[in-house]
Amino acid sequence: MDAFTAGILQRIQNAEQDLHRALESGDEFLAEVEQSEIDDLRRLAADHGVDLVPALPRSA
Repeated sequence: MDAFTAGILQRIQNAEQDLHRALESGDEFLAEVEQSEIDDLRRLAADHGVDLVPALPRSA
């Protein structure tokens, strides 16, 4: 795995964790921000041919 792929996967994982914390705490605004970040990172990964299907589950 190259550094770009590893970095994208790590950033998505971090954003997913932040999203779950925001949902658990009831912070709807932060949850929307984190979901947008995840969507942007997934789009960036797709644009660069990074396959996320086996690596990460889709966010809720």
